[in-house]
Amino acid sequence: MVKMDAAAVEVVDRTNYIAKSRASMEALKSANLLKSVSINALILGEKGVGKETLARHIIDAPLVEATLFNELLTLIETNASVIVKNFHLITNYKKLKIALETHKTRIIATSSAPLSEALMDEFFSLKITIPPLREREEDVEPLIEKFAFEAYVMFGESRSTPFSLKDIIADVSQNCYSLRRSVYNAYLMSGFGEKEILSMMEQFLSHRIGGRNDYRDLLYLFDVPLIKSGHAKFGSQLAMSEKFGLNRNTLRKKINDYKDKLDFE
Repeated sequence: MVKMDAAAVEVVDRTNYIAKSRASMEALKSANLLKSVSINALILGEKGVGKETLARHIIDAPLVEATLFNELLTLIETNASVIVKNFHLITNYKKLKIALETHKTRIIATSSAPLSEALMDEFFSLKITIPPLREREEDVEPLIEKFAFEAYVMFGESRSTPFSLKDIIADVSQNCYSLRRSVYNAYLMSGFGEKEILSMMEQFLSHRIGGRNDYRDLLYLFDVPLIKSGHAKFGSQLAMSEKFGLNRNTLRKKINDYKDKLDFE
């Protein structure tokens, strides 16, 4: 069973937008202000930082991609408020401005690219900037707990040993997209047995074999994880060679051959 910190559960349940870091708390504070005033606002940040989640926290409104311009115009005609995703990709700002003024429609927009000051002044009264996760370290742990709970709900509990959040190597290179993926992968892999691992390896290899030296070129897929796990468990090359029944020189050569794939000297 996935165990979640009570404070993290409270944050997730209340808004679905994680706000532990100072930057996220400031963004949430501005969002809460926007819930009580009917003005247009832009939420700016890299892909995967939580712009759409924050927009949905501000207003309960249909969401549309900016590239679907005709659909956007239709939603403006039929709704009091609209969330516009990727506002920087709008194809006709003049026509959009006319539609908004004609139908008195409010928009909360998101963008992963900065807008010119002229566009900002023309469409928005407030801008919220959400920094990337690499600059919001306090948000990573509660996000991991949130995504782990999602994985538990989605995939269920089918393992004999509890899933530990310590098993997760957090990948924030693509913000929440990569972080969620790393949590889901860790959750699923923690329940893998020999059968699942062999099946996964078979599928992986079936798309890569066909050359003259496949066995030699793909042997690292076995050697590297074995050496890394052995190093983590036994600590020294001497102990590893004894446990593996492998000559020390042979082990040293393998470590040197795979040094670009190993995290130790």
